[in-house]
Amino acid sequence: MDFKDLIRTRRSMRKFTDEKVTEPEVKALLRAALMSPSSKSIRNWNFVVVDDKETIKQLAHCKKMGAEFLEGVPLAIVVTANPTENDVWIEDASIASLMIQLQAEELGLGSCWAQIRNRAAEDGTPANTIVHNILGLPDSLEVLSIIGVGHKAAERKPMEDDKLLWNQVHYNKFGNTK
Repeated sequence: MDFKDLIRTRRSMRKFTDEKVTEPEVKALLRAALMSPSSKSIRNWNFVVVDDKETIKQLAHCKKMGAEFLEGVPLAIVVTANPTENDVWIEDASIASLMIQLQAEELGLGSCWAQIRNRAAEDGTPANTIVHNILGLPDSLEVLSIIGVGHKAAERKPMEDDKLLWNQVHYNKFGNTK
């Protein structure tokens, strides 16, 4: 699959089959994350691979809404970084998160990003705190996202060119469009 097709077909997937993600697939996902570019090559992200159903179920309830789909995933990759080591940890961890998603698509797997940073549970507890408690993360790490990965239970239509918002592209100065 060439890159143009990859980015057209990569869509957020929230429904998965029960089929497990294989060890070679997991390794490919992590390899993509570990190859992510990072500011000054600091590479201060850490990834927690979760395939235990009960742990994934707990993670699915770490925030008020938007993480419930995790209950149906066979694999969750928690993307963390140390903000004291890198002032652009959010950007670096975001790039790594997307690399996982692109690799998943190339492997024929589905994925969906659950945002954790700056989110909270129903009772107001920060989602970051809940994930820390579930996974035993060190205090030095902040959780950016949880990427749910699995075999797609359905196919979504690729992104169509007529849905692209070209009016949000400006040339040389804001307001200049082609």
